[in-house]
Order: sequence, then C-alpha cells, then structure tokens
Amino acid sequence: MAKKDFYESLGVPKNASDDEIKKAYRKMAMKYHPDRNQGEKAAEAEAKFKEIKEAYEILSDAEKRAAYDQYGHAGVDPNMRGAGGQGYGNFGDAFGDIFSDIFGGGGRRGGGGRQVFRGNDLSYAMEITLEEAANGKDSQIRIPSWDNCDTCDGTGAKPGTSANTCQTCQGSGSVQMRQGFFSVQQTCPHCRGQGKVIADPCTTCHGQGKIKRNKTLEVKIPAGIDDGMRIRSAGNGEPGQNGGPHGDLFIEIRIKKHDIFERDGDDLHCQVPVQVTTAALGGEINVPTLTGKATIEIPEGTQSGKIFRLRGRGIKGVRSAIAGDLYCHVNVETPVKLTEHQRKLLKELDDSFTKGGTKHSPHDKGWFEKAKAFFS
Repeated sequence: MAKKDFYESLGVPKNASDDEIKKAYRKMAMKYHPDRNQGEKAAEAEAKFKEIKEAYEILSDAEKRAAYDQYGHAGVDPNMRGAGGQGYGNFGDAFGDIFSDIFGGGGRRGGGGRQVFRGNDLSYAMEITLEEAANGKDSQIRIPSWDNCDTCDGTGAKPGTSANTCQTCQGSGSVQMRQGFFSVQQTCPHCRGQGKVIADPCTTCHGQGKIKRNKTLEVKIPAGIDDGMRIRSAGNGEPGQNGGPHGDLFIEIRIKKHDIFERDGDDLHCQVPVQVTTAALGGEINVPTLTGKATIEIPEGTQSGKIFRLRGRGIKGVRSAIAGDLYCHVNVETPVKLTEHQRKLLKELDDSFTKGGTKHSPHDKGWFEKAKAFFS
C-alpha cells in the first residue's frame, strides 16, 4: 500500500511553517496516543500515531523535508536509493535530469523522448460554519482551470503559422551530455523539452497553447470534518507539461468561530449563564445543542465552574463511530442594575448569611485560612 502524503497525515499545507507543523503534530499526537485510546480503537489509533510520528520526524528536519518535497517518499526512505539519500543529492545535480528519472524525480519520458512533468498541486481554503462541519454539506467552488486556446487551437503558434521542430534536439525534447565516462540525457535548453520552437507565438496565449479560465467544482464536505483537515480532489490541479498528468486540488477546511460553542475534537464546550437564585435554590434550565434544546437539572447550591456533561451531544467525527459530548460550564451571574427594593432585600439576605456563619459559604473558610497562611 502506498504511503500517505506526510503533509496530509498532519493536516497541514505544503508551505506550512515549522511552528504550524509542530502544533499540528502535538494536537494529533495527543488525540491518537495509545494511552488515550483503549479497546476497539486501540489498533487504529496506534497505526495513526505511528503515521503522524513518521511524518513529523521528516517534516521537522529541514534537510529531510527538502528531500521529501523534491523526491517524495523515495527521497527519505533509507531502503531506496533516493536522490534525497546520503550522498546522492549533489551527484544528481551534477549529471542532470537522468537521475530524476531513475530516483523518482518530478519528470518522466513521454513519446518521442520528451520529458513529461506532472502539474503542480493547488490549495483552496474553504470557510464553513460549525453546523456545516457537524452535518456535512455539498458546496460549489470556483477554481482556475486551463483550456486550449481558441485562437490557435492549442498549438501556441499564431494563426496561419506553425511551430518548428527544434534543431537542437531534433524534436526529441532532450539532448545528450557527456561527463567523462558518463553519457546522460538532459532536457533540451533551447525548447525546454517541448521538441518544438514557436517563432511567431499566438498573441492570445503567448505561445502556451492554453488559457486560464475559472470552472465550478462540486465539493462534498463529509460530516464531522474538523478545522485544518484537507479534502483531495484528484486531477483538478495545474496541468502537466508535455502531456503530463494534472496535479491535485487540496481543499483546506477552516471553521468559523461560533457564537456559543467551542470545539475540542469531537466534544463541544459552552458557557451557560445561571441566575444566582437558580444556582442557590436549584431548578431546571434549557441549553442549546447542535440538534435542538436540552434540559439540565441544576442542583441546589451549584457554584460557578460546575460542569454538566451531556453524552452524545457533541460531534460525530469523520473517523468516529459515536458522537462526542457537550460540556456545559456554569457561570453564576451576579445581579446588576438593582432597584432600591432589591438592594434592601439583598441587604437583609446578606445579614441573614452573616448570622448563619460560614455554613452558607462552602469555600469561604478554606480560602481565608489559605490567605492568612500565605501572608504570615
């Protein structure tokens, strides 16, 4: 089975900084660490942990990352004689593109000996809401696309003219170069591997034979996708050279900040304001969830910071069998803008609390004892 792209494993773009790579690795390592995944998920988590660990070991090393960016997995695999391996980098540079062909570089030979290159990958940032991330959605995006030039019918030459066979390489797109005992092939410097030279280029496409247009692409966002994850759309990147395959399009998901919820993996957290009377006397309150309302029973004497857990009211992740939980953090509200009558009632209440001693304040006595010990 082919190895997964290291950047995709960590959920970061190819131009990610060292700090972004480190942050992504720490987040995923914490999520998939074997100590935090037991039971049925243990084997899957262990495999994922090994995958992201290997990806981080390569991408966190500047030299290894450069080799991987240029030659892919072959450049960092010690079992393969990749161009990124020990001692091969400079050797390949000195003797030309033939070593790229042998050791997994970006080009390959096409018909007539011309070198064929795969197109570059494209990246697209898509912003969605938390609700859309939880439920999934079908969306449309507009991306750049290349089509044959209508003026020259894709030849690159001005109408009425045609491209000439390159006299340097005789149309093969490559030339022989000798270095001592070695005879190697290199891309023709005159036609740049095209095999043809356009003397009078088309004024519309400037000799490229293609023009850039925008096209609409259907994108399916899977339910449970998280911030920073990427969706690969094969073949929708930039076109290749000399008939090479298109690159891929990577759609990076960015989730908008929500007014109520904060996401932590498959779990959700929210702050729930509770009136001081409800916290003191107890009662029921309604809290929002992504699927509707839920009721929480507030016990008598509930304090600020109390957390209520609603099982299964979080998000079911892309790789999860069950949904996460919703954690409601109680925030007891202090009344404001009191009337004179309310002030009087609170003063009477405060006097009754004072007469009752510390039994009405569960944290009062302990806190003052600690403060006294601190200052002494």
